[in-house]
Amino acid sequence: MADTVFKHSLRVPYANIDKMGFVYYANYFVYFEMARAQMLRDVGLPYGELEDRGVMLPAVEAHCEYKKPARYDDLLTIQSVASLKGSRLRIDYEVVRDQELIATGYTEHVCMSSDGKVMKPIADLKKLINRCDNG
Repeated sequence: MADTVFKHSLRVPYANIDKMGFVYYANYFVYFEMARAQMLRDVGLPYGELEDRGVMLPAVEAHCEYKKPARYDDLLTIQSVASLKGSRLRIDYEVVRDQELIATGYTEHVCMSSDGKVMKPIADLKKLINRCDNG
């Protein structure tokens, strides 16, 4: 991840592990969402404000590749980088524990109006992307 990397840390709660003691696979998508929301807050563009401005970002694709298991009480850092192609916002993620890569993935979102029509990204969203592109 060479561009501007946004970071969000969390400690794995007991409720997120499975019978083997590993973080249940679907929770990584929750961690991605938490990192994405924090990234938007960090640039002054929280989800609530986007929605108030009539901009929705529904997920249209999600992927995760699991490299190593995370366990209860691990401190994870989710690193995220945003890119934009047309009306699609893509966020790439790396989940790291003590500099060890745990998982990678991405989510893709389409910019939509509150009435469900695909729209061009607003200028403020483009600023987020420019920050990622320019480091």
